[in-house]
Amino acid sequence: MSIAVAQRIPPWLGMSRIAGALGVVGLIALWWALAAAGTAGGTIPSPWLVLSTMWSDGWGLYGPNFQVTALGALQGFLWGNVLAIGIAALIMVVPRIEPLATQLAILSYCTPLVALGPIILVVFGGRTPTVFLAAMYCFFTTMVGAVSGLRSADPASLDLVRAYGGGRWQQLYRVQAIAALPNTFAALKIAAPSAVLGAIIGEYLGGVDSGIGVALTAAQTAYNVPRTWGMAIAAAALAGLGYLLVAGAARLITPWTAEETAR
Repeated sequence: MSIAVAQRIPPWLGMSRIAGALGVVGLIALWWALAAAGTAGGTIPSPWLVLSTMWSDGWGLYGPNFQVTALGALQGFLWGNVLAIGIAALIMVVPRIEPLATQLAILSYCTPLVALGPIILVVFGGRTPTVFLAAMYCFFTTMVGAVSGLRSADPASLDLVRAYGGGRWQQLYRVQAIAALPNTFAALKIAAPSAVLGAIIGEYLGGVDSGIGVALTAAQTAYNVPRTWGMAIAAAALAGLGYLLVAGAARLITPWTAEETAR
């Protein structure tokens, strides 16, 4: 695309959005081609068949399951990120706890959470595994992003607070907290889809009777391939919605970051 054409593109549209739209169109075209070619033994339904099945199933199937999974993912997102940001802030105030906190974060990231889910289900029951796995999927990413952001604070500003008698708490909320916003929001944008994934995996473990994970399992058991794909699209839509909401909040709270990216 020439420079003259690029300059005529409205600012609200942007090259990145055009590239994203073209990518979506290309992905749908590839999906349609694979379905028409009968790839994987004909187990790939066409986009039209999936959409028509979703339409026939209607909001009565997708609405309640979507809402239940969204609520579990939101609860896990809040718990996991509040804990992660709290520990990151505590590391800045009490640096000696950093090795222990880092080891716990790495342990939570490396431990197969699918193995922990059944234990949580046996101990607590109900929807606790859904919230727990959603929180655990968020924790490591947000903690690393928050710590990195807090450490990116301007040393001269920290020295100024220290020169006026401010301690680590004053440095934290007057300088470091603001400096950490861009990195923290970048981590939260990753954590939002991760929370959806954790919630769906928690629903797969059983103990609940509704949710996208439950509906996916039921569709697979009934060999209803179009409905299975439809539920997968609903899960992707929920993950994308979470990402967009966090990205919108980031643009409102840290507008200077969006301006620097545009430049």
